[in-house]
Amino acid sequence: MTDRPITHLRHVDLAVPDLETEHGFYTGLWGLTETASDSGVSFLAAEGSPEQYVVRLRKAADKRIDLIAFGAASRADVDALAARLAADGVRLVHEPKDLDTPGGGYGVRFFDAEGRTVEVSADVATRAHRRIEQGESVPVRLSHVVVNSADPPATVAFYEKHLGFRVSDMLMHPHMGTMMWFLRCNDWHHSFAVARGPHAALHHASFELRGLDEYMRGSGRLMRAGIEKIWGPGRHLAGNNTFTYFLDPQGNTVEYTTELETVDEDTWHPSTYDFTQPEVSDQWGTANRMDEFVAMKSFNDPDKGLFVAPPL
Repeated sequence: MTDRPITHLRHVDLAVPDLETEHGFYTGLWGLTETASDSGVSFLAAEGSPEQYVVRLRKAADKRIDLIAFGAASRADVDALAARLAADGVRLVHEPKDLDTPGGGYGVRFFDAEGRTVEVSADVATRAHRRIEQGESVPVRLSHVVVNSADPPATVAFYEKHLGFRVSDMLMHPHMGTMMWFLRCNDWHHSFAVARGPHAALHHASFELRGLDEYMRGSGRLMRAGIEKIWGPGRHLAGNNTFTYFLDPQGNTVEYTTELETVDEDTWHPSTYDFTQPEVSDQWGTANRMDEFVAMKSFNDPDKGLFVAPPL
C-alpha cells in the first residue's frame, strides 16, 4: 500500500427521523434514484455515477452521519490500511470483511478522531450508469463531503496521517484564524473538507451537475419549489467551483456544484484565502453575502452518533 490508500469518495450515509419526507426530497426534487431499499433503509444513486449509491438514508430516532465511505484500489490495500490503523491505535468498528451492502465488496470500518464512522472498501461492483444529457439537471456524482469539527487541526491531521489526504487550500478569517481545510485524495481539488464549528456534525454534502446550464436549472428548480436556499448561486475561489446551498427537510445542508478544479500534484501549492474578501467567497458577486447567519445554517445539529457504529 502507498501512503495514499484512498482512491475516491463513494457515499455518505445519513440517519434521519423522518425517512419518508427525506426520501421524497432526494428522489423527487434533488434528482437521485433509489436502487435498493430494505426495512427503513434506502440506497440512492446518482444517474451519472458508477457507484452503487451516493447517499444512504436510514430511519432513526436521532439525526446523524452514519458513515462516510471511500474507495481503495484493492483488497490488499484495505488489509494494509486496517493493519496500520490498528497499529496506530485507531478504533476499528470491524476488521476487513466482505460487505453485504449493494455491490458487495471488501471493507474496513473505523472511527475517526472525533468518532465519525468511516468505511474504506475495494472490489465494489459498479452499477450501470448513463451519460447525463444536455439540460438534464440531476446529479452526475457525489462531489465532496464537508464536516464541522470542534477540533479541526486534529481532524485534519487524522485524515492526513492515516488516509493520506493532502491539503489543497485553506480559508481563514483575520480574527478567528483558519476556518476550513480542503482535502484531496486524487486530482480533484477536494473530496473532503473540514470546517471549524461548535460541534461535530455534517456541514454539507455536494453533488456535481453536468455543467453550468444544468447547475443553474437545478438551482432554479429547488428555488421555485420553495426549498430554503442558504447561499448562492455563485463561484468560489478555492476549488473554482460553482455553489448553491439548500437545506434538506431534516436541516442538512446540500449543495449543487459544477466545474470543481483538478490539480497537478507536481506543481500545486496550497493557498490560504481570507474569506472576508468578497471575491474569495464568490468570484461572480451574484450570491448573497456570507455572514454569521449563513454560517450558522451549516453548523447543523450536534451529531449524536459519535463513537457509535451504525447498523451494518
